[in-house]
Amino acid sequence: MERARIMGVINVTPDSFSDGGEFLDPDRAIAHGRELAAEGADVLDVGGESTRPGAEAVTAEEELVRVGPVVEALVHDGGPPISIDTSKLGVAEAALGAGATMLNDVTAMRAEPELAGLCAQRGCEVVLMHMLGVPRTMQEHPAYEDVVDDVKAFLASRIEFAVSEGIDEGRIWVDPGIGFGKTVEHNLELHRRLGELSELGRPIAFGSSRKSFIGKLTGADVDKRLGGTIASNVIAYANGASMLRVHDVAPMRQALAIAEAILTPRTRESAS
Repeated sequence: MERARIMGVINVTPDSFSDGGEFLDPDRAIAHGRELAAEGADVLDVGGESTRPGAEAVTAEEELVRVGPVVEALVHDGGPPISIDTSKLGVAEAALGAGATMLNDVTAMRAEPELAGLCAQRGCEVVLMHMLGVPRTMQEHPAYEDVVDDVKAFLASRIEFAVSEGIDEGRIWVDPGIGFGKTVEHNLELHRRLGELSELGRPIAFGSSRKSFIGKLTGADVDKRLGGTIASNVIAYANGASMLRVHDVAPMRQALAIAEAILTPRTRESAS
């Protein structure tokens, strides 16, 4: 198996479910990004608007005030590539202009379709994620005929849209959107059958770090879900995920090193 990328999360928000307000100050967010890079992050994902269930929307202007200095500083460091976690054209344009090389859009370019043209022009990588509804309402009675089939069909349609707007298909990632309009059982089924998304022909990004389904299954508070996060992500990797979006990079890097060693056949000479 190929080595998976680890995407480190930098939430420059006051209300993220996982670390609300801890990195709202730009200097603290920049320092955190540097820590994640030192721990082995392959990509740093900077976001300025919480997408937790029930989160309040923010304007593009406010979002850019939050993320702009962070993106600029981390790009200047010359460390891992920077991803901008946004659904807004103005924020994406500024971040890509500052040197970000990936767009991570939880709406898969449904909120602002003009993002597709921008990404085509800039030649950046794009993560298209499945979400049922919008963050404000996505957990209100989510229902599917077959969650994996439905997510797969949605992502296929968004790939088609992105390519039709000029985005190089080779730069597209797909993300099943764990926790975005899904029950616990929906999330578990997506873990079990994640490999079916490989039939789309695009690499799979996966984000389950600290999410509520882990808390519902274990009773653990949000800051005590590292074990569940590691289990979830190792299984996702084994089932085909190529990029894992996590808050805790160092322990995930260690876990992934062991998973890669177990899952990748090696000769006796290289193992000795």
